[in-house]
Amino acid sequence: MAERVLVVEDEPLVADMIRLNLEHHGFDVEVADDGHRAARLIEPGRWDLVILDLMLPGADGMSLARLARSRGVSSPILMLTARGHTEDKVAGLDAGADDYLTKPFAMPELVARARALIRRHTQARGVPTSRRLVFGRYEVDLDTRVALTNEGRVTLTETECLLLAWFAGHEGETLARTELLENVWGMDRFPTVRTVDNYVLRLRKLFEPDPENPVHLHTVRGRGYRFSREPG
Repeated sequence: MAERVLVVEDEPLVADMIRLNLEHHGFDVEVADDGHRAARLIEPGRWDLVILDLMLPGADGMSLARLARSRGVSSPILMLTARGHTEDKVAGLDAGADDYLTKPFAMPELVARARALIRRHTQARGVPTSRRLVFGRYEVDLDTRVALTNEGRVTLTETECLLLAWFAGHEGETLARTELLENVWGMDRFPTVRTVDNYVLRLRKLFEPDPENPVHLHTVRGRGYRFSREPG
């Protein structure tokens, strides 16, 4: 059965190009051209992937991502944005997006990222149950993705949870950004090391007593990141 993808994009040419490329690679695609229609379509269990443009009439991509997560939609969200600023990308991740692409983008990259996001989501649903990560004053249920954070009880995105789990599984090791991309995102064809940096910024906001002076997610200059359960 073909994976179902909802594309929320108000530019007809861009929407048609995305739809045609995804359909060519075997996806079942539906397009919504405004935020109001997208809000009616975004439901739990309906889509294998949601592709959201940031700027939309009716409701923007940030609002739709938050709406999706508030409704219990666990499907991965790929956000499209004409903004390349780190702050905008971090805001998208905060809203519930799992990944993003900055316009203009190459269609083969979009297809590859769509496949990677769906593959990781499918694999994650088959993981063993009763996995819990505790470090410092924080706690994460790796199955439900519910975490006790600086912001209270928060449901992490699938990518945030996978990245944190990968760090915890390699505690004390210095992990290169490219290694994290390959193992968490599966984006070995299109590595974007800034993606990792943006996600680490988000995790520090949630899981560091002082995000400006991290004690769990350490930066190793010129090499990558290292995770510690205990401050140090």
